[in-house]
Amino acid sequence: MNRDAILLLSTLCLFATDLLAAEKKPDYAAMRTEVEAIGHLTEVPEYEVVDRPNASPNLRPIIYTGADYQGKPTKVFAWLGVPENTKGKVPGVVLVHGGGGTAFKDWVANWNSQGYAAISMSLEGHDDKKAKLPGAGPERPGVYGDDTAPLKDQWMYQVITNTTLAANLLRSLPEVDPDKIGINGCSWGGIITATAIGIDPRYAFAIPVYGCGGLDSIPNHYSKALAKNDTYKKVWDSHLRLDRARMPILWHSWPQDMHFPMPSLALSRNTAKNSESLLCLVSKMGHGNLKQRPEWFAFADSVVKDGHPWIREKSTTLENGKIQAIFETKTPLDSATLFSSTGDGPTCDREWIESPAHLRNNLNTWTAEADIPEGSTACYLNVNAGPVAISSDYMEIPLTPL
Repeated sequence: MNRDAILLLSTLCLFATDLLAAEKKPDYAAMRTEVEAIGHLTEVPEYEVVDRPNASPNLRPIIYTGADYQGKPTKVFAWLGVPENTKGKVPGVVLVHGGGGTAFKDWVANWNSQGYAAISMSLEGHDDKKAKLPGAGPERPGVYGDDTAPLKDQWMYQVITNTTLAANLLRSLPEVDPDKIGINGCSWGGIITATAIGIDPRYAFAIPVYGCGGLDSIPNHYSKALAKNDTYKKVWDSHLRLDRARMPILWHSWPQDMHFPMPSLALSRNTAKNSESLLCLVSKMGHGNLKQRPEWFAFADSVVKDGHPWIREKSTTLENGKIQAIFETKTPLDSATLFSSTGDGPTCDREWIESPAHLRNNLNTWTAEADIPEGSTACYLNVNAGPVAISSDYMEIPLTPL
């Protein structure tokens, strides 16, 4: 073989290699389009009631038909409840559990007691006793550990679809107002909630607890798992779509949370810039699948009744060693508190100091302000109306060089 033939053959081999590589490269744009199509899903899943001795006519365990997994329909266990003695149509809420959780009957019952229909699904392939459910979809594969699987077989695709189907099921109930269905999720459920609200515009309100987006930038187990995961970064990160969310959002957490640091939560809130959002940081609250918080119900009630939250943060400023937050509400406020940290490590490792703040009122405008202790590295203000707390923006304070 002469030299020209060898060069031609080498060129053809390189071209073929490049062509094969191009064919194998994921089409992230197409994947995003498929994910966003879930938000247009109107199918109401079929379901059957399951026998449980602790069931009641208004609060029943069910199994509904979920997303196809590996080409086959799946089954999802859930608790479904409506308030007793309803008059007219009631609002509803989809409840999304955290990692290792399941469908929680008590969580549904708590929302029912507040006048809401509710559904809590098991999204990790189990029933409410954490036994493997025959015919269920996949278990959670760590932190997006199935990113090379076909898109529709990935756990996040499965749970977003099954959450959407649960919302559709609620909307189909004759006792429920289909335009007043919200979503409330804790931890991994908060991640799912933050993801779902950028995909499905039909939720009337959203309450993500702890969970947020931008996980690949969080300096803990999330960034370690996601540093090279392009599927998360280009398909699943909720920051890709949070600016599409239009429903009111209550971001709920605590400053000592070790999984979702405050700057990351604040960034997600700021990314959802087109929604009417509130922040609620409750110091020492703890991390878990909370069953009940008064802030949730005050927020949801105001949205489904009036179309907007009961309080609005107009501004938060930090200057001359003072933080000031201005809120607008018709609900009388009782007190204000400053929370400030020292140290510059992760927010969960810092010391958080609680001190009084001054609160004054002018008609429906309330101003909270406080002097920031010297050496503080972050701060925020809380205002309270009875047991309900609402926070100002979370503010980082740059350290002044010597």
